[in-house]
This record gives sequence, structure tokens and C-alpha cells, in this order.
Amino acid sequence: MGNLAFDNDNENNSHFVTNPLDPKEFRRQGHMIIDFIADYYENIERYQVLSQVEPNYLRKLLPESAPYSPESIETILQDVQKYIIPGITHWQSPNYFAYFPSSGSIAGFLGEMLSTGFNVVGFNWMSSPAATELECIVMDWLGEMLKLPKSFLFSGNGGGVLQGTTCEAILCTLTAARDQMLSQVGREKMEKLVVYGSDQTHSAIQKAAKIAGINPMNIRAVKTTKSTSFGLCPKSLRDVVQADVQAGLVPFFLCATVGTTSTNAIDPIGPLCEVAKDYSIWVHVDAAYAGSACICPEFRHFIDGIEGVNSFTLNAHKWFFTTLDCCCLWVKDPSTLIKSLSTNPAYLRNKATDLKQVVDYKDWQITLSRRFRAMKLWLVLRSYGVANLRCFLRSHVKMAQLFEELVRLDNRFEVVAPRNFALVCFRVLPKPNVKKVYENGVANHDEKALDLERVNELNQKLLDSINRSGHVYMSPTVVDGVYIIRCAIGATLTEERHVIMAWKVVQEHADALLSRY
Repeated sequence: MGNLAFDNDNENNSHFVTNPLDPKEFRRQGHMIIDFIADYYENIERYQVLSQVEPNYLRKLLPESAPYSPESIETILQDVQKYIIPGITHWQSPNYFAYFPSSGSIAGFLGEMLSTGFNVVGFNWMSSPAATELECIVMDWLGEMLKLPKSFLFSGNGGGVLQGTTCEAILCTLTAARDQMLSQVGREKMEKLVVYGSDQTHSAIQKAAKIAGINPMNIRAVKTTKSTSFGLCPKSLRDVVQADVQAGLVPFFLCATVGTTSTNAIDPIGPLCEVAKDYSIWVHVDAAYAGSACICPEFRHFIDGIEGVNSFTLNAHKWFFTTLDCCCLWVKDPSTLIKSLSTNPAYLRNKATDLKQVVDYKDWQITLSRRFRAMKLWLVLRSYGVANLRCFLRSHVKMAQLFEELVRLDNRFEVVAPRNFALVCFRVLPKPNVKKVYENGVANHDEKALDLERVNELNQKLLDSINRSGHVYMSPTVVDGVYIIRCAIGATLTEERHVIMAWKVVQEHADALLSRY
């Protein structure tokens, strides 16, 4: 007990305590952090893109318990460099071509700093009026840049909200659609509700349906084919919906995609809305990656038919130079979200809310607390302007066109799916006749399966070899049984020379592998 009392005396001693928000110390350490991050970006090409550490590497390097006494920022940053950076997969590297980009920018970073610096908890208008009102404004700005119908803007009867991720946005809209349908057919029909997407739709729809209490047997992944470039066929959707209706089920939610994760396939929004309209199905459009490009007039047609949907999302933290997390969700009828997601305890009551003069974003999302995400999106829009943002996006598409051309010039490779936006899907073929076997088919099904399995194995080995090199990082997918290598161009620092180098890395590793096949 004596030792414990001594420890407590030390802890209560004023010289042992540093004010955690001392402005002078904040300025000193803040400059160090900025310099550290600037040096990181300056040297980022030197790092292996995909972290090569083994599982549990960090636990072996760090102490078993937290320090009892304070440690200096200098010591901490040394450990970041020594222990943390080797365990980072460098998403901002110009040689990062995996998944989809998480493009950053100075404006996005500084906006995040302002948001974090103010550290407001903007659950309702009263909690920080500027946070709510700026969000309403930037969502209308971006909606206008996308030429969304006025029905999606606050200047119409709709509105936009910044969620964390697409997964959250889909859960919110699916929940609103669920409650809207149950109010018409009766709560007892809950087990009858059916959710639709294609077999290329992001798995977020399955998670959202599970959380929202939808019967797992009632989640439909409608098959797509190469003949429609893996987009959802309206006739196929109608056939599945009709069968469900005849079976006594209740269709209520469709997630259409503009730019699927695997191949950037485009679902035809307009024709799908025609099907949905006949059955009163809520249509949500997930354009998480590709939606950003639709600020360019030449890509806007990919969301033609958007006037027929109920909700629409894109992730500004993917291809819009706004740091994670920042998912933009627009809805035609905000009251549907509010009815499903609002709570009004006494401690949140205020005059502005009671008089319905303001937006309370707590009622548009899953959580109560929320970050000041609008600050970073506002800085991105103002710092670069529409013209420059379009130029950035077009430059990535142009680089993807270059990579696609390089793939086509090497007859050992093929482009597996149409290139939409800045994603190229390709694979290597060990011998010329394999392509014919897969595309044209042969009488002997076993021979076809054997060849496809062999090609898939080869491409998996190729990708593993490429990624182990650390020079570039690409990611795979499997569509219609075909193993595909994806090259997604969109990192802010990527230049044409990085794309050419990436292709050389692919060729070098293919040379080594094919020599053994």
C-alpha cells in the first residue's frame, strides 16, 4: 500500500502532468508531424508497396504494456519509422494498382486536420450549426456537378449526407426501404421481403440485409454473363422478381451498380428502374468508385436513368481525392431515412429541431455521433475546382488506356473484360489455343475445365510473384470461373512512367513463369 500511495503522489504532482492541448507544444509537434508525412510522400516510391511482414510481427517488437511515464514525440516518430511503416501497405504509392484507389490530396489532408482539430460531435444542428450547414451545401454542390436531378438536392425535396462508407449507406437505405414496404404490407411479412442485386454486386448488400433482419434465403444474386459485360440484365431481373411474387414473396430493394468491384461492369439504370417501378422496389445505385468520374461530361451517361432511383452513393475517399472516410449518399425522400433511423431523447431536444427548421444528421445515419467530414470535401472542391478535378480523373483514364494498349500488344495476354474508367482486367495465357478453348468451347468439357484450371493457376502464381516483388501491387478477382488480375489506376502520385514500369514488371514475371509451362 505504501508503494501505491507513493505512485499516486507522483501522479498527482503537477510537474508530472503536461496539458494535452497546450498550444505551443501542439505547434511544435504539429510541425514535426507535417514534416514526417511530407518526407513519407517524398520517399514513398522507395517502399515495397505491399507490406511483406509476417502475421503478429508487431507484437514481437513493441513492449507488452503501455509506458507509465510520457515519451517524447521524437521517440514515438522514430518507432513509427522503424516499426509501423514496414507494416503498411502503401495505398498512396504511385505503384499501387490494387482494389480501387484511396486517392489523397493536400486539400483532403488539411481538411481532415481542420475537422480533427475542431473535433466537433455534430449529431444535430445545435451541436455545431456550421458542420450541418456546410454538409448540406457541399452535397448540393457535388450533386450539381454530377447533374443529379433536383429531386436529390436540398434545393429540391431531397438531400445528401456524408456517411463513413458504402456499407453504412446501403444499410441505411435498405432499412428505410424495408420499413416503407412493411408499412404497406404489414410487419408480419418481414420474412417475405426480398433483396436483389447481381452476382457482381458488392458483398455490402449481403451484410446490410443480414443486419436488417432479412431472411438470408431471400437475397438474390442474379447471374450475369460475358455477353452483357457482366452488367445486370433487366429481363433476368424481371424473371427472378416475377418468380418471387408468384411464390408469395415481397420484392422491396434492388442495388444496381455503376462500376462493379471485379470488372467495373455497368448495370443499366434506366431499364432496371422500369422493372423496379412495376413492383414498387426501392432502387439504390452504388457508384462507389466510378461515380466520381461522372462529373466529366463524357462519363455522365453511365448514370443515365438516375432520375428513376431512390438513392445514390459514391465514395469521395476512393477516386475524388478526399481522405477516408467520406461516402456521399443522396436520397430523394429524406423522410424515409428519418422515419427509420431517428430517435429523440429529451437531452437532444431543442427549439430549432422542434420547429423543423434544420437538418439533424443523426437521423440520416446509423450512429448518433458523427465527424465533420464536410470540411475536407469542401477544401477539395474549393482547392482544385471542377476543371482540375476533371483533369485529374481524365489523366487516370488515359493511363489506363495506355496500360490496356500495352496488354493487347503482347499476344501472351488478353484483356478479359471491357475497360471502363481506369480499371484494366487481364490475364496471361500459357499457349494460344487455351483462349479458343475458353471462348469458343470444345466438345470435351473435361478438357476445357482442365485448361481453365491450368490458366487460373498460372495467373494466380503470376500475381503472387508480382506482389511479392514489392515493386507494384495489384489484386485479383474471379468472374465466371476465370481468375483475373486487376490493374486499377488512380493513386494521386501515379504518372505514366509508373504505369509503363508496372507493365514491365508484369512481363518480367510472366517471362519467368511461362518458361516453365
